[in-house]
Amino acid sequence: MEASVRGTRLVYDDVGQGPPIVFLHAFPLNKAMWRRQLEAAAAAGWRALAVDLRGFGGSEAGSEPFTMDVCADDVAALLDRLDIQEPVVLAGLSMGGYVAFAFARRYPQRLRALVLADTRAEPDTQEGRTGRYEQAQRVEQDGVDVVVEAVLPRLVGETTRVRRPEVVAEVREMMAAARPAGVAAALRGLAERPDSRPTLADIEVPTLIIVGEEDVITPPALAEAMHAGIKDSRLAVIPGAGHLPNMETPEAFNDALLGFLEAVR
Repeated sequence: MEASVRGTRLVYDDVGQGPPIVFLHAFPLNKAMWRRQLEAAAAAGWRALAVDLRGFGGSEAGSEPFTMDVCADDVAALLDRLDIQEPVVLAGLSMGGYVAFAFARRYPQRLRALVLADTRAEPDTQEGRTGRYEQAQRVEQDGVDVVVEAVLPRLVGETTRVRRPEVVAEVREMMAAARPAGVAAALRGLAERPDSRPTLADIEVPTLIIVGEEDVITPPALAEAMHAGIKDSRLAVIPGAGHLPNMETPEAFNDALLGFLEAVR
């Protein structure tokens, strides 16, 4: 499905009936990473949506610079276009979590609950920002393979690399399909994202924090810090998974997700 919002065209999935939950994907993937969660949420009586953020998947890049705030505004505009006025559960993984933080700051009244998976409240270090800008330039010059080779080994956990090569292949294929312009724009937007730590205490909705036990990009210690900073939060650590537990160990991820959804229905 697709919708024209805020000067661009967003592609999204929309399945099931019930209270709405919206899934926001990681960098540099797309909404397809959430297919197992869409199926599970819809089967549990939720209206489950997954959005290709601007410049990823089937969505157009638009003319605005890619920022977390811009993406949050896109999500709000899509909800308006779909006439979803009731508060939503917003689930974001990694980059999707950064967008969820922005949405929580800008549209707190539109939230029923939050799911923050394998993400962090901290901004990039200066070294990290510099690295993202350099990587963006390389992507524009040489294509997305430079990101695939640099990022893929750290995206999935060691257990997945050894025991679930089909998941590694699925992630690689999804990354390779990303468009260079969208990847480069997102890298710059990620570099400039704000520090969300000062606003953790402002989050007043129930929040589920999920992290893969083997995540080396946003390790469990960062999830524990968010859990300590968000008053109405619960923490689920997924064994045998890295940065993408929803793809690496979908059954365990879905168990944590559905248990939380039942509590906030």
